[in-house]
Amino acid sequence: MTKYTLPDLPYDYSALEPVISGEIMQLHYTKHHGGYVNNLNAALEKYHEAEAKNDIATMIELQQAIKFNGGGHVNHSVFWTNLAPVGKGGGGAPSGELAHALQAKFGSVEQFVEKLSNAAIAIQGSGWGWLGMCKGSKNLCIKTCANQDPLSTQNAVPLLGIDVWEHAYYLQYKNVRAEYVKNIWKVVNWKNVEERYAHAKK
Repeated sequence: MTKYTLPDLPYDYSALEPVISGEIMQLHYTKHHGGYVNNLNAALEKYHEAEAKNDIATMIELQQAIKFNGGGHVNHSVFWTNLAPVGKGGGGAPSGELAHALQAKFGSVEQFVEKLSNAAIAIQGSGWGWLGMCKGSKNLCIKTCANQDPLSTQNAVPLLGIDVWEHAYYLQYKNVRAEYVKNIWKVVNWKNVEERYAHAKK
């Protein structure tokens, strides 16, 4: 059985300061993402045991835990790479085909930033705001997902995610989610988003 592991964080915990504090990053990566990985592995192990026994009731019962923790693992694995320290890939503006596609779809890069920001800020409770590519049309789309639901449940490929679970910002921004969302654009790794866009188009 495949055991999932935490992906390497591509920068130090404090590298995204002052946008995201080192304390938040360490807790978010080790405790939250680490917890999703551990719980996913445990749920999959129980699922395989139930499958071997043809215990369909238990298999169905475990699907929610697999979706939640698996989604948490998938979402955060994208999120860490979507970010980079200022001066080392973080911030600035998109370029190339992605920039043209954003302008064509949303009017301008600035209008796209505003639309995704507003969507993420408006999520009730926990969830994610995403720039994705719809699998059928290959068009860019802005989507929101509740809790840890992965974007694939909405038939789209994730390109850029904004985590608006309180654990992503509360120690630093308290209840002012809008300030966190406004600042996170300073550390968006557009090169990573551009690479994801090029790969999704293939």
